[in-house]
Amino acid sequence: MELIPGLPNDVARECLIRVPYNHFSSIPSVSKTWKQEVESEQFHQMRKTSGLSRTVIAMVQAETKTKLGGPAAKYVAPAYWLTLYEPETGAWSRLPAIPGYPNGMPLFCQCVSVGQSIVVIGGWNPLTWEVLKVVYVYDFISATWRRGADMSGPSRSFFACVSDSTRTVFVAGGHDQDKNALSSALAYNVAEDKWVHIADMEKQRDECTGIFTSGKFYVIGGYSSDMQGRFMKSAEAFDAVTCTWDQVNDDFMETGTCPKTCAATENGAMYRCSSGNVEVLDNGNPWRKIAEVPEDVRVGLHLVTWQDKVLVTGSDRCGGLCNSYVLEFVKAKAKELRKWEKIETPHDFKGHVQVGFSLDI
Repeated sequence: MELIPGLPNDVARECLIRVPYNHFSSIPSVSKTWKQEVESEQFHQMRKTSGLSRTVIAMVQAETKTKLGGPAAKYVAPAYWLTLYEPETGAWSRLPAIPGYPNGMPLFCQCVSVGQSIVVIGGWNPLTWEVLKVVYVYDFISATWRRGADMSGPSRSFFACVSDSTRTVFVAGGHDQDKNALSSALAYNVAEDKWVHIADMEKQRDECTGIFTSGKFYVIGGYSSDMQGRFMKSAEAFDAVTCTWDQVNDDFMETGTCPKTCAATENGAMYRCSSGNVEVLDNGNPWRKIAEVPEDVRVGLHLVTWQDKVLVTGSDRCGGLCNSYVLEFVKAKAKELRKWEKIETPHDFKGHVQVGFSLDI
């Protein structure tokens, strides 16, 4: 069956892959054939190889509101929403609220991307403070949320969560409802809507951070039940192919601090913010400084990486509005230069960023 009457299907596909991602939801309503096309892996692979896919930064971000009261007015963040930022166009937007959460989404939830979807896991009910095991999946093709299978095992908070970007979400650590730090780990197959337990980590890790790079799920830092708030310097890595954990790296972090600013690229480079600097770990080298963080983003820092860029968000003080900068790597005369560019951010998107990641769509 012809995708577009009168055109060869290969030409018709060249037309369809040029539809912007935020209009994907219009394609299935045209015909069953178009629906099958936009849902196929071939469609999205063609967009990518043709250079038509777009990098989108997704962030769980606090809503910013202004209290009336003159120059002493304060900004408050009563709710969190999923914000989308497109680096290429500079456009900012917000996804619709999760069903049942008119103010956005659960508090302290984790959020990752898998294929053409965003997956939200766990968190707290913002009204009852109940610890949740819920899973919600936002599909960019249908532009709707659906409920996934609840996270298996005990209810957990402040766990590491990351995806391999294509199929699987990994969860590890955190603490249960009795505040006991956990060493258990899980994997969630989004397409099959199925959770499985994977091998436990060697250490308990509450308030740990997860990153995925070079085929491995890294769980960084955290603390055990008897260390309450004293963060470890170590990290463990789960090999997604062999389904085993590597030996613990006891000196992954230089100091025992909260590792929330860690991020990674697909090629294996890892980034973090430490002592007012952006540092990188790559090619077997130790952590090294590559740039100084602008002063007006040093509080509540968060990093997101994509391609050869790093997005840094943060404030100049506790409770302040969020600023955003992109650190770009530019090669000039055989030297690699690093340049900060401040991002123009609308007021409605200046709230604190709790979780952030990039996706290619």
